Amino acid sequence: MEAAWRQAGRGRGRARASGQAGIGLCARGGANGGAARPGSGSGRGRGGGGGGGGTPCIPLTGSSSSSLGARELSSQKKFDEIKKANQAAAKKFVEDQFSSSSEEDEDSEGKHGKILAKTFTIYTNQTDGDASELERTRQYVNEAFQSGALTCLICIASVKRNQAVWSCSGCFCIFHMPCIQKWAKDSLFLISSPLTDDDFGKKDYPWPCPKCRFEYKRSETPTRYYCYCGKVEDPELDPWLVPHSCGQVCEREFKPPCGHKCLLLCHPGPCPPCPKMVTIACYCKKAKPVPRRCSTKEWSCQLPCGRKLPCGQHSCENPCHPGDCQSCPRVSKQRCVCGRQITERLCACPFWQCEQVCGRTLPCGNHTCEQVCHSGPCGECPRSGKRPCPCEKSMFFLPCTEDVPTCGDSCDKVLECGIHRCSQRCHRGPCEICRQEVEKQCRCGKHTKRMPCHKPYLCETKCTKIRDCQKHQCKRKCCSGNCPPCDQLCGRTLGCRNHKCPSVCHRGSCYPCPETVDVLCNCGKTVLKVPCGRERSTKPPKCKELCSRPPTCHHPSQEKHSCHFGPCPACRQSCQKVLKCGHLCPASCHDEALVKQTGLHQPAGPWEQPSEPAFIQTALPCPPCQIPLLTECLGQHEASPLPCHSAGPYSCKRFCGRLLDCKNHTCMKECHKFTKVNGNTDRQKASPECSHCEEACTKPRPPGCPHSCILPCHPDQCPPCVQMLKIKCHCKLTNLYVECIKITCADLKEKDLLSSCKNQCPKELPCGHRCKEICHSGDCPQNCNQKVKLRCPCKRMKKELQCSKVREGQVSLECDTLCKEMKRKASEIKEAEAKAAIEEEKRRQQAELEAFENRLKGRRKNKRRKDDVEVEQSVWQKYKNFIMLPVCGVAVVMLAWLMAYNN
Repeated sequence: MEAAWRQAGRGRGRARASGQAGIGLCARGGANGGAARPGSGSGRGRGGGGGGGGTPCIPLTGSSSSSLGARELSSQKKFDEIKKANQAAAKKFVEDQFSSSSEEDEDSEGKHGKILAKTFTIYTNQTDGDASELERTRQYVNEAFQSGALTCLICIASVKRNQAVWSCSGCFCIFHMPCIQKWAKDSLFLISSPLTDDDFGKKDYPWPCPKCRFEYKRSETPTRYYCYCGKVEDPELDPWLVPHSCGQVCEREFKPPCGHKCLLLCHPGPCPPCPKMVTIACYCKKAKPVPRRCSTKEWSCQLPCGRKLPCGQHSCENPCHPGDCQSCPRVSKQRCVCGRQITERLCACPFWQCEQVCGRTLPCGNHTCEQVCHSGPCGECPRSGKRPCPCEKSMFFLPCTEDVPTCGDSCDKVLECGIHRCSQRCHRGPCEICRQEVEKQCRCGKHTKRMPCHKPYLCETKCTKIRDCQKHQCKRKCCSGNCPPCDQLCGRTLGCRNHKCPSVCHRGSCYPCPETVDVLCNCGKTVLKVPCGRERSTKPPKCKELCSRPPTCHHPSQEKHSCHFGPCPACRQSCQKVLKCGHLCPASCHDEALVKQTGLHQPAGPWEQPSEPAFIQTALPCPPCQIPLLTECLGQHEASPLPCHSAGPYSCKRFCGRLLDCKNHTCMKECHKFTKVNGNTDRQKASPECSHCEEACTKPRPPGCPHSCILPCHPDQCPPCVQMLKIKCHCKLTNLYVECIKITCADLKEKDLLSSCKNQCPKELPCGHRCKEICHSGDCPQNCNQKVKLRCPCKRMKKELQCSKVREGQVSLECDTLCKEMKRKASEIKEAEAKAAIEEEKRRQQAELEAFENRLKGRRKNKRRKDDVEVEQSVWQKYKNFIMLPVCGVAVVMLAWLMAYNN
């Protein structure tokens, strides 16, 4: 194997030598007129200076006596050598060029990182703060430095340093100036196209940002190219400044405004939080003012607030807080509005209503108040006074105990159609639907039909107008002409070529794809966010992290090198594998050694040229260790010298003989492995591999314990008996399980406690109530303290008293004067109601009798059927006949006299 390694090393040395020679040839060939081409050089020593064949740098030599064939063979041989040297030099040049370009990229990225670090260091030094709040601004500035990181979402193209740009004040996204101007113009056109009013030019319709939809006025459409801070118009391109920056101090107002200005140089993205130090007091103004950052100047001293709450009785106990204090959280007993009920409520809500109906008698004496829990007087009876009939054409003065009758006239109320009126007689309840036949026109105005007024008329004609998307027809049945917006999805492929437009069908261009794609390095730690669609043309970012791939050999870590694509270089560390004997392999790593593979192809004859040897990647085994070692037996009874590669543990076939953990017996196993525990060097003490004593414990038990020790043979005292004993509680309902050690070591009082189940005693007292004591021994106490309700004979008054006092007859509850007065009033009301019912019955019978007599006498007028209701006549109705007859006579006489006088 060492011979194979030496042969591979010599091959690598020759390749390095030929590569160096190739570099020198390429340099001289380029100086003479370009690299040598295989078909242009003839092998003759010719000095070339122009664009012809390259002149080889090695002069051709030959004897004048050699033949022409020998010269051609020599020339071809030298030409092949020069060709190989030039190819090797070109390969080396390409490798050097790529490595130098990557180093330049890393150098440029390092310069940008140093510039950013210097910028934020100056910022933090001026404000005496830290840069923990600058990460968002740092990200925008870093993307501005990276080539191709900024992308215009409208055209999906990179934003270059020398292009005019515009930055949104809402999301700080950067767009090309022509792109955003076209976007604003198209947006305003789409908004104004469906409008037909004449004053459109006077209205200021907004246009949205393509990314965040932040709206701008028409007058805010960008027309000129400014730097980020807006101070300089058309900022000059400076390679030492952030692209599109003027290099001056930003001085933009912070958001939210605090009176200070941004101290960073003109930068993209949002301004960081204000880092100025201000001296300010806490919310409650109790603590002394302390210096704090302006961006986090509001603070709490955590002391009690102490301000009076809205209830006016208590103070705020919350720690120092902003804004108004919360409602009072305390609870107090408060009466309802009517004063009947008392309950515990929040102190912040003193006014409340119970759900009881008032029920007080109204001034009419016939009805009660139906309002729910109110204050003040109940008011007049709602059925008293002048009341209209259902059609509201006639008014009646009736007692509150009588319902208003119908007047008999036509209802004449406007129906739901709003055109016709109700033709029924005065009636109670809602009017019927309109059933008149009318000539109706459909909603689209193309058809007419005669049908009931209450039914709508919609034809089956589908609308053929184009919706606002200018693509799809309305196709709504009987459309009035005001077609709804198109509800179909747009579905057009966006500029990213990955997603489709999720908006409803619209006119004009679709919004840019809002998604972003992460372009990762090989390890995934360096991320470059690019707009969707740019990931195909964006190169992976340069990663400065170390390669995190696991090693392909046995080493825990590979040699340090930067993150990269492709396979890792071969491992050059020493093997250091632990051999079976415990020593380390000193050879270099041979897990992926290249070994020459021979015997795969046998030549068919001497005319077949031998092929180049093939190399395969394989792992070579470590050589065996030959160091002699003095080896003990497993039980450390004896030691014998053995070779390192064959040395191993063995048994001497003796008994172990070590004292077991029980301190009473010894191990009877054959010589076995011995493990030292906690630095134990005593060979007479048992190890974990020794046998365990399985005999039972024979030590005496403590007095009173009926159980035996549950442990096997052990050296120390027996543990306390923790077995459970089953006993009955005092109430004989529950089985209790108590540890043996507790019941045997307890006195009488403790045993009484252990025998209690801690539940309420289930026994009944003589009064019928349950004993309130916890499970106890002996008789239950006879003094019952439970509350019972006691009422007066009329059941109006009630009172809660102790059961024992009620049973003993110590207390009683009699009716008071109010109870007697209520009984008297109740009887009077019942008598009045009975009398009113009798009078109402007599009045109804008299009315029926008069109606029957009128039918018999044939006094029905106009053949209209209506019920006669006795109504109290007014003074005019009683004496109008006696007044109208003389007045009519005088009028007739005067008319006759005038006619005679005129003749």
